Order: sequence, then structure tokens, then C-alpha cells
Amino acid sequence: MIAAMKRLPRTLIAIAVLVAAALAAALQERRGGHAPAHADRDVGPPRVVAPVDRAGYYLVALSWSPTYCESNPDDREQCGRRGYGFVLHGLWPQHEGGGAPRDCSTSRAPDRATVDRALAFMPSRKLVQHQWRAHGSCSGLDPADYFAQSERAFASITIPPVFMPGERPSPMRAEAIRAAFVEANPALRTDMLAVTCRSRDLAEVRICVDRDLAPRRCGRDVGMRCPRDAAIRIPASR
Repeated sequence: MIAAMKRLPRTLIAIAVLVAAALAAALQERRGGHAPAHADRDVGPPRVVAPVDRAGYYLVALSWSPTYCESNPDDREQCGRRGYGFVLHGLWPQHEGGGAPRDCSTSRAPDRATVDRALAFMPSRKLVQHQWRAHGSCSGLDPADYFAQSERAFASITIPPVFMPGERPSPMRAEAIRAAFVEANPALRTDMLAVTCRSRDLAEVRICVDRDLAPRRCGRDVGMRCPRDAAIRIPASR
């Protein structure tokens, strides 16, 4: 066959090569194959860049910043008398049957513009980068889409007035904190969120949402992690 091709004019050989390439691409598409990496463009719908459990859901982790800052006073971006209350710790993909994927393989990373936008609700560059590596990489979204989804998730939750920046909440039981979020968010039920503590201090409120960010029942491994029979301390924002 090689000898036969040598006898053909160069123009016919070039046409034959182009036709063969087009036929191979069409066959690959029919088999469900993927376009080469260089065909990827920064346009169109969100791109799937990592395996994702489509039957799963998200955990919206809201961190009580004053508790974090008491243990991390050198974090000048988030602390240093910034006055934050609840900030977004992360948007974490969860498996329906329990557990969560972490640190999925990806070559993507948030660019500077994406990080700068994320600082409005996740006020630490180190936190933004860590959340992408640990959780965003498993979301099936590229970095810009993942943090846009994170922003929408954070904005969809109404923070109870007692936890607004500048307030000085008295000690409360974890159940009362959960009830305050349910009262402020009519779509929430108590089985859709949990409160976690660091020792006897409020650490986080974790809210379960589906992939469209609508509140939903949490999985069996998302539960209250605070002292049951005592009020917990809520450090004041500064």
C-alpha cells in the first residue's frame, strides 16, 4: 500500500489523508469519544473536568469567622478586626450513600480574577485555593463555574439577625442555632442542616442542598457535632 501511495500525486495523497482523518473523527464521535484537549474553549456551558456523582448533593459549610480567628490571629485577610460573621468555608460535593469525594485529579486551577471574585464571600486566598483542590476539583465544574456556584449557594441562605456582623450573641444551645436558621429560611427543615463546634465554641453551620442549590435532607453522615446538654459559646465578631 505504501508503494502504491508513492505513485499517487501529492495532491491526491493529501486529500486521502484528510478524508481518513475526518472518517476517524466521525467514528470516534459515534462511539462517544471526546474531542482532543486542544479543542477546549472558554465558551459555552460549564465543562465537566472531573468525575462527579450525579446522584449526590452539596454541603454548604458556613464558618463562624470569629471562632476561626481566635485560633488563627495571623490570618490577616480574614481576621485582624475585619468584622466578619459567617463566611463560606466551602461548597462540598457529597455522595448520596455517605462520604464525600476529595482531592480529585485535575489540571485546572482558579485564575487571579476568579480568586478575587471569591474573596467577597470566602475572604482568604489560601482558603479559596484549598477549597478548589480539596472539593471543587470533585465538582465536575471548572474553577470559574465552581466558585460562581459557591457564591450562589452562599447568597441563597439568609443569616439570622442574631448572627449578623457587629452583634454579640449570647451562648446558645446548638438546637437553638439550628432553629434560628430554620426560622430565617422557610425552605429549611431541621433535617437539612447541622451545627458543628470546636470544643464548646460555635464552628460551623452546614446546610444540605441539591445540585440546583435547593435545600434537601442531609445524608446520614451529616449530623450535629456540639455538646448536647449545654449552651455553646459564640465569640463576637470584631
